[in-house]
Amino acid sequence: MSKDPNRDRSKTQLLRARQAEEGRKAMAEYQANAAAVRLRTERLRALRLEREAAEQAATPTPATKKERRSKPGVRRPGRPQASSSQVTTGKVSDWLQDQRDSGHNI
Repeated sequence: MSKDPNRDRSKTQLLRARQAEEGRKAMAEYQANAAAVRLRTERLRALRLEREAAEQAATPTPATKKERRSKPGVRRPGRPQASSSQVTTGKVSDWLQDQRDSGHNI
């Protein structure tokens, strides 16, 4: 049984041609799907940005930290202000003794 090399070559060429055509079809389908995904993504992004802009316009913006800070010299309720007369200088040993005398365990 002898094989015809021309026939084998033509079968191989036909097979390669079919594979190339299938590859082109698959690539076209892949690119079409990718384009559809990009289009949907752009549309959804635009909708999201529009919704966020509407929400931001509808809600008042909270004060920033700088705006929330009290002005200098204004006393906040509930917080004692240290005055220069209250600041005492002393020894640590005196403070420790005072703590022991008041019943603290140190």
